[in-house]
Formats: sequence, structure tokens, C-alpha cells
Amino acid sequence: MIKRFIGGSKRILGIHRPGRELIILPDDTFLVSYPKSGNTWARVLIANLLSPGKPADFRAINELVPDPSSETKRHFMRMPRPRVIKSHFVFDPRYPRVIYIVRDPRDVVISEYHYQRKTRNIDDHYPIEEYVHRFIAGETYPENGSWGEHVNGWLAARDGNPRFLLVRYENLLSDPVDELARIAAFLNIVATPQRLAEIVSLSSADRMRDLEARQSDASSLMKGSRKDVAFVRSAKSGGWKAELPQACVTQIESAWGEIMKRLGYELSILSAIAK
Repeated sequence: MIKRFIGGSKRILGIHRPGRELIILPDDTFLVSYPKSGNTWARVLIANLLSPGKPADFRAINELVPDPSSETKRHFMRMPRPRVIKSHFVFDPRYPRVIYIVRDPRDVVISEYHYQRKTRNIDDHYPIEEYVHRFIAGETYPENGSWGEHVNGWLAARDGNPRFLLVRYENLLSDPVDELARIAAFLNIVATPQRLAEIVSLSSADRMRDLEARQSDASSLMKGSRKDVAFVRSAKSGGWKAELPQACVTQIESAWGEIMKRLGYELSILSAIAK
């Protein structure tokens, strides 16, 4: 009874987290990805685009590119329009404009694995083989489905739509200024090449590591997590080649080879056959 009263009071005051019940406005843009696909880095880049007078930190990205699962309804209602909103949710036809970040699933599972260690959901000796099995089955983030379901859902419904921007994490790494220029244009934000380069510098992995060291509890993703396991890790692509057993790589490629090839990810199975 008391919990119901508290929950009802929060809703009346607008201090509950709306999640999927967020009221969506026609000029909203959603920054969407499967978990551990580069969404946080993209949020920092976009927050710096939206904050020309002050470099964005973890507190700022919560305000400028908020998550409906972490911020209050009141915060969303007070945001200036047009809003940019973070989401890991599966395809939602209500989203009017979407920037979709996609990442090689072989790297996603490695990033997920270490993040789950950081948040104490698995221990340091949890078998990576078992984690990959659960990852493919969509059991590591059941509310988001599997990587393949999430990516296929968004691409099947929106790819080619002018209100949908697909950004590969790997391209953002290799050519951040040009990719950020695409994002800025999609958001109708005018930024010079010099300003884009400055934003990339302000959003670098080294600066994010420094912010992690000073502000980890300001982020809902890190609050209360282990300090001895990094949130911002290598910030590189292809780490799976050294960290994933070949049997795990084969399982991921067998599950999602077609969509991976469509997105430009070379399959090690095909490489082995070619040799």
C-alpha cells in the first residue's frame, strides 16, 4: 500500500522515470543502439554539439541527451525542443527521427561481458563461452532482445528512410570528424570543421576515462559499480580477435552472418575458407 502511494505520488509530481511511457514529441530525435555499441560515446559527442559554451561531462550528458529509464518525466517536460533522447529499446514506430549506432557483435559481446563484471552481474571467472551462448539467445539484456533481433528490427523498418541515420561505431572510430558532421547535419546543427574537431577532442577516450575517474557515480551506468573494472576500455574495434575463442566467433557469425555482411563486417569463416 505504501509503495503504491509513493509510486502514485511520484507520477503526480512527474518525478518518476517514464521509460517506454515517455511522451514522444514530433520533433524528437532518438539516439538508439543495442547495449554496449558506442551509445555513451555518441551521447558525449552530441552533448558537446549541444553545449558550445561548456565541455560536457557525465552530468551534462544526463541532462542534454537523457535516458527515459534514468531521468524523470519532469526533466523531459522541461527540456528545450527539439530534444535528443537516448534509447536501447527495440523498434518503436513512434520514434519520429532516429540516429542508430551499430557495432560488430563480436566486439559488443566482449564489451558487454566486461560491463557485466563491472556491475557485478557476473564474476571474473564466468565462462565467456556461456556468456556468448546467452548473448546469442538474447538473454543478457532480455528487455532488448538479441543483437540480431534489435538490429534487424530497426533496419527492416527504417533503413533508407531520410529520418533514419545509420552510424557504424567503427566508422565513428576511424573518421570521427566526418561521422560527427553527418550527425550534426541530421540534427540541423551548423558546426565548422574546426568546431567538429574540437568536439572530437573533448569527447576522446582519454577525457572520458578522466571523467570516469572523477564522476563515475554521476552516471546511471556506473553508479555503485566496481572501480577496479573500467567502463571506458580500449575504445577500439576488433578486440574480439584476441579475446574471443574461435568457437564463440563461429557461433556469432553462424547466427547473424547475413546481417553482419550487409553491415560491412567481414566474417572470419569466409576468410578461413578463402585461404
